[in-house]
Amino acid sequence: MKLRSYFVGMFILCALNLCAQGQSNVIDEVIWIVGDEAILRSDVENARMEIMQQGQRLEGDPYCVIPEQLAVQKLFLHQAVIDSVEVTDAEVFQRVDDDINNAILNFGSREKLEEYMGKPLSQIRERMFDSYKDKAIVEEVQRNLVKNVKVTPAQVRRYFKDMPEDSIPFVPTMVECQIITRNPKIPQEEIDRVKNELRGYTERVNNGSAQFSTLALLYSEDKLSAQQGGELGFSGRGSFVPEFASVAFNLTDPKAVSKIVETEYGFHIIQLIEKRGDMVNCRHILRRPRVSIEALQECINDLDSITAEIDKGLYTFDECVSIVSYDKDTRNNYGLLFDKSRGVSKFEMKDLPAEVARAVAGMKVGEISKPFIMVNSSGKEVVAIVKLKNRINGHRATMTDDYQALQDVVVDKLCEEKLEKWIREKQQTTYIHINEDWRNCEFRYPGWIK
Repeated sequence: MKLRSYFVGMFILCALNLCAQGQSNVIDEVIWIVGDEAILRSDVENARMEIMQQGQRLEGDPYCVIPEQLAVQKLFLHQAVIDSVEVTDAEVFQRVDDDINNAILNFGSREKLEEYMGKPLSQIRERMFDSYKDKAIVEEVQRNLVKNVKVTPAQVRRYFKDMPEDSIPFVPTMVECQIITRNPKIPQEEIDRVKNELRGYTERVNNGSAQFSTLALLYSEDKLSAQQGGELGFSGRGSFVPEFASVAFNLTDPKAVSKIVETEYGFHIIQLIEKRGDMVNCRHILRRPRVSIEALQECINDLDSITAEIDKGLYTFDECVSIVSYDKDTRNNYGLLFDKSRGVSKFEMKDLPAEVARAVAGMKVGEISKPFIMVNSSGKEVVAIVKLKNRINGHRATMTDDYQALQDVVVDKLCEEKLEKWIREKQQTTYIHINEDWRNCEFRYPGWIK
């Protein structure tokens, strides 16, 4: 659920900037107290500097807006203590690592990020953890507060009944696609070549002639982790495919290198960095066998033949999916591409894999594409054909065709209202003190000053 509201967006304090606290020359002081939690002048200054660095703008005086956002955060965190709300460290570490990886991409390298922050990556990650954990806890408290918000079709209809047409949500063009993929054959000689490369890396680490992290940076085909010397960050078992997790979580010696592990992504060797309870941080080197042009052409010929048989009426596309498709995510669903995170099969063109989007861009509903080469979710080259199952052109949402989208708008609105009401009520029962110099503000929630 997306709560497009002021207080849901209160984490304008970029965690990377929090890690850099202490770089400011501001003389610190307590400016707000919410319950038994203090808000410092440095908290506000660091947030303000980060907003300026990112070229963002706040509606209003930052010395009013930022402290209030932090105070709202304190209210939710106080409620979390009352309700014993907790989040798992694994979930938090995953968020931290995702954003660190994005930061490394933006800065160009791990070294440049560390130089900017003035800290090694391990310290950056640790400092971000607390901030991200607070954010996750606040989100969980909000979910608990609004979990029972529901609307009926009658409520949705009333909400949009008298709304001007240009205020009704616009639904962009959406498509549904079915896919069949074929994996090119990899000869045993190529697999042996990749394994021999990995054995060579292991030997170099074991005899001390090279560091695992250096080899990962130079040779790993997992480009994102390669920039971090192959480091994957603290993760739970569920973050990895089973074959990888089985080996990674059984490592005990940080100096040792694992046996070669085969997964859907290719072949790996792994080195343990550290274990923390049910979390593990490790490095890996990924190598993938090369796909020959001849093997790709063979798959193209196969799919051309399959398309011809479908055109002749010998088989349907749906029947061919279960028989010939190699795509594990769609094979048991008649080839239908499905977004698991949103629970939908309708995609905007921009959300489709780039190769699929190009293939269906000019197609008619029911048409099957020519075979094309694409990179699948495992990072491997495959050959595919797609069928355009349905296209819904962009339009203003209607109750008949887009009830779910309209329902979401109403639910979001009711959730916002419920959370706003909760904040106003919480203000009345929480000890709040604001320094005199910080009171001259037009707050969104006037109840801070009693």
